Amino acid sequence: MSSGSGRKVVVTGATGNVGTSVVRLLAEDPEVGSVVGLARRIPDWAPPKTEWSAVDLASEQAQPAEVFEGADAVVHLAWAFQPTHDPARTWRTNVLGSIRVFEAVAAARVPVLVHASSVGAYSPGPKDRAVDESWPTHGWPDAAYCREKAYLERTLDTFERDHPDVRVVRMRPAFLFKRESASEQRRIFGGRLLPGPAARPDLLPFLPDVPGLRVQALHTEDAAEAYRLAVRTDVRGAFNLAADPPVDAALLGEMFDARPVRLPRTAARSAIAAAWNLRLLPASPHLFDAVLRLPLMDCTRARVDLGWRPERTATEVLEEFWHGLRAGEGAPTEPLRGRKVG
Repeated sequence: MSSGSGRKVVVTGATGNVGTSVVRLLAEDPEVGSVVGLARRIPDWAPPKTEWSAVDLASEQAQPAEVFEGADAVVHLAWAFQPTHDPARTWRTNVLGSIRVFEAVAAARVPVLVHASSVGAYSPGPKDRAVDESWPTHGWPDAAYCREKAYLERTLDTFERDHPDVRVVRMRPAFLFKRESASEQRRIFGGRLLPGPAARPDLLPFLPDVPGLRVQALHTEDAAEAYRLAVRTDVRGAFNLAADPPVDAALLGEMFDARPVRLPRTAARSAIAAAWNLRLLPASPHLFDAVLRLPLMDCTRARVDLGWRPERTATEVLEEFWHGLRAGEGAPTEPLRGRKVG
């Protein structure tokens, strides 16, 4: 532990969707004495008890162990979703960068590592019932995001074997949204030229109902609270994080007053693949394939062992995000900065 001033917690990917929420909650926690945020670009944002360090984890010259010295916990959130057309590049950032973090945690003798895994790490599973954390984590091999998350699950298996003194926690959240992340997520999945104001339910003649398109969502702030609890609570292992109800065409139809119309998987995938191949859409058809196969998650362990419950329903999460999307909402960090179009 740090000296009597409280825990020192280092957060990688501290300026992104999850990172900004985790940093804020940690900075407000009286048991946390200081927060060190790692990011490629230092933001203008200055939360209390927080200092920034410019580190590019994708670089072979990165030296995170120096920053980790004296830390009581490292929360590893850094991740790159793009470019989806260059999986070797995301592998260098996400997988090799994460391995650098794990090695630095061991070198600096940090006692706690909280890692951002994902529902995307799970092997294909059921849509009519929820699975717990024992479900296999081999991902969907065609999707780079799932492949990378699953690979890091195996890497952590080895890390835990070799470093039993480190308390390792793996968070497996559902899709995460908040108002301030709306512009970033529009750019990541819809493209820079998709205008937020076009996100209007009345412009939808119908709502595509694709078989298997049933997923879970969670407010980023609720996920961040689980990360905060994991830093403070003597727990190990994996935790599913999601809010009810599951999101499908029926729920979205009620939200947007739109009529769901059955659309075959092949038709939906062909349209996405065409747009992706023309570089009109950043989200790849391989990720679409994975989403159709993701299992629903049971979050009992997070409730029992962490004392965690989401404060917002999935419906409330999507409504907030939708308003943020139309307004071009963002936050004062480079990844989240609000932009309406372009």
